[in-house]
Amino acid sequence: MDFTTTDLNKTVWVHPDWQKNNRKRWVVDAAGLTLGRLAVEIAKKLQGKHNAHYADHWDTGDYIVVTNADKIVVTGNKLGMKMYYRYSGYKGNLKSFTLKWMMEHKPLRVLELAVRGMLPKNKQRKLRMARMKLFVGTDHPYADKNLQALEMPAAPAPKTAAKKEAPKKEEKQEAQE
Repeated sequence: MDFTTTDLNKTVWVHPDWQKNNRKRWVVDAAGLTLGRLAVEIAKKLQGKHNAHYADHWDTGDYIVVTNADKIVVTGNKLGMKMYYRYSGYKGNLKSFTLKWMMEHKPLRVLELAVRGMLPKNKQRKLRMARMKLFVGTDHPYADKNLQALEMPAAPAPKTAAKKEAPKKEEKQEAQE
């Protein structure tokens, strides 16, 4: 979509059929990426917030293919502390699972729930989630599509307190002399 100087003062309206037929397809390798940071970038692409013609009441997002979704990492003590809950509606049937258990048994569900929680809670969330495809490993059936690699920002290095080295005995003796 091209914009000219005359278009800058007008509201951009893009026909929904054009949007549907011109969605981009992104692929991201999730191996070694942090769960929350990855989920934020995926949610932005699914909503279409990177597009110039973004409108919150239209579904302007793109397709996302995530490979190695089982190899995501988390920081801190979240593996043992973060809990997921499932409730059937019956008395006493609240089930709770740790992130560690979920990563071992249902690794794709972890990323799916993280992205789902970051999308707006409206009628379009289900449609947006259907455009996200998660895979264990690097093989997927969308290799023949024109996929663009999604560049993820590097995670900041963990902050560690620099330890002061104690002066060696030889240095102490030299300082005394």
